Amino acid sequence: MFYKDKLLSPAQLKRLSDHKYSCSSISLVDPLLQPWWNWLVSKTPLWIAPNLITILGLIVNIITTLILVWYSPDAKAEAPRWACFVCALGLFVYQSLDAIDGKQARRTGTSNPLGELFDHGCDSISTVFVALSACIAVQLGYYPTWMFFQCFCAMTLFYCAHWQTYVSGTLRFGKIDVTEAQISIIVIHLMSAIFGPSVWMMKIPFLEYFELRYLIGLFSFVMAVIVTYRNSVIVFTGGIGKNGSTCAGTSVLSPVIPFSLVIVPAFIIYRKSVEHVYENHPALYILAFGMAAAKVTNRLVVAHMTKNELEYLDSALIGPAMLFLNQYFNFFLPEYIVLWLCLVWVSLDLLRYSAQVCLEICDHLKIKLFRIPYSKAPPSASTMSFSTPAGEKNASLLLSSVPRMSSREQPMLYASSHQHLPISNDDEENRVPLLDAEHS
Repeated sequence: MFYKDKLLSPAQLKRLSDHKYSCSSISLVDPLLQPWWNWLVSKTPLWIAPNLITILGLIVNIITTLILVWYSPDAKAEAPRWACFVCALGLFVYQSLDAIDGKQARRTGTSNPLGELFDHGCDSISTVFVALSACIAVQLGYYPTWMFFQCFCAMTLFYCAHWQTYVSGTLRFGKIDVTEAQISIIVIHLMSAIFGPSVWMMKIPFLEYFELRYLIGLFSFVMAVIVTYRNSVIVFTGGIGKNGSTCAGTSVLSPVIPFSLVIVPAFIIYRKSVEHVYENHPALYILAFGMAAAKVTNRLVVAHMTKNELEYLDSALIGPAMLFLNQYFNFFLPEYIVLWLCLVWVSLDLLRYSAQVCLEICDHLKIKLFRIPYSKAPPSASTMSFSTPAGEKNASLLLSSVPRMSSREQPMLYASSHQHLPISNDDEENRVPLLDAEHS
């Protein structure tokens, strides 16, 4: 199932071990939600691993979105109101769990680079499903080009956020960013649940041809321009490598190529399709190319955290190549069948890549992916403060006190779940402050 050779070299794993999470945020909504997140993490059992929290949130988000897709695969049919409500609830659950995984990591003393990578990987997949669900909720299938822009714009903005991180070394969130976008989409789902999806077709008074959903497109376009400009400035002026290069010492423009190999074919195939494969099956089409985009984004995150050069070609591109070659050879197979083959391939390829990278990192760091390697958190965990500075959700650095350990005691951190780390009275007296990076 996995790759024959290792995906990460020993040098990459060493640089990954030395990686420190750096993030800044001036979000408007995050400070308002901090009390809820702090309360929620305080009720979370200490034996639940942070990565388990992250993946559970993603699963909920995927399932609730697929319910919506089931009832409206063409994004034209009016989905049941309860499905829109369930989707809103699923997104809220995902957002909440995504916000507390880092707090849980600090609380249990299990912060590590894998947590950051795992969190961003799940976010790259969630971005596709969240954007698709919003389009279905407002029946954007009647405007295929607009729907294409909305979904691929979301993927592009997420990629650009990590592109500038690859260049500057710091993930930055603006005043209106991820949390605000998620809250907006929750509101969209709730309005569709209360008034029905057809409410978005309502004409605005005094504007004869201006439907209510046009406001969503207008707002999305304006925010996309602002965020793109902000990221572009950082990309061209904020390089931390030699001569303003990326953190890996490569060209700041190098990340353009891998993502372009996903977006450009997606648009060409959409426009050239005689069978109108995108217009007839928009949800399937967006999921197929969305998983390919998620794979490329994950590789960018890995390149940043390991300070390594980003390769241009990727095995996930075989999926879009199937559709492209099928068109070139005059549709040897029905495009709908090839689209399904593309989705299956890119999904399995993404799963295989993600699984192997996680396993290699777990093996290197001597940790478990979904399990805390001891049955109890450190004694101070129950009294630690989980609050973060205003505007930061998963991005703060926290000073915590941990016992100083001898070299013989350190391996015991990775003992079975029935063993505990011994703490002597001397250790208790010799606590030293360490800078503990956020889980994600």
